[in-house]
Amino acid sequence: MAAFHFELVSPEKLLFSGDVESVVAPGAEGQFTVLKDHAPVMTTLKAGVVTVAGGDGKVEKLFVRGGFADVNAAGFTILAELALPLSDIEAGKLDADIKNAKEDFSDAKTDAARLAASEKLAQLEEMRAALTA
Repeated sequence: MAAFHFELVSPEKLLFSGDVESVVAPGAEGQFTVLKDHAPVMTTLKAGVVTVAGGDGKVEKLFVRGGFADVNAAGFTILAELALPLSDIEAGKLDADIKNAKEDFSDAKTDAARLAASEKLAQLEEMRAALTA
């Protein structure tokens, strides 16, 4: 299979840069797969797993919490709000964060606070689902 250049960037660091055979990303309208010579597209991402398949048969999974995806003639770039390898996520800490987010939602006094707590809880639960998948 033909390779193309892929980069995944978060505000903290460049998490991945290299030639790959395919990338599956969690688009806002659903998952999509990018292969070499994909049509140009720019879209938003929702929280979920980015699966990167290299030419050596190695598959890497990274969790992203929203962001933008850009496919063009130069390759594929994801600019993520937050990104980290699935292997770096600690299940115990994540469960504690989910419990705290549920408490924050219950304790919220305003609609804005409830909305913020709800969004955070949804993102944490998406991360938890990604770990168990």
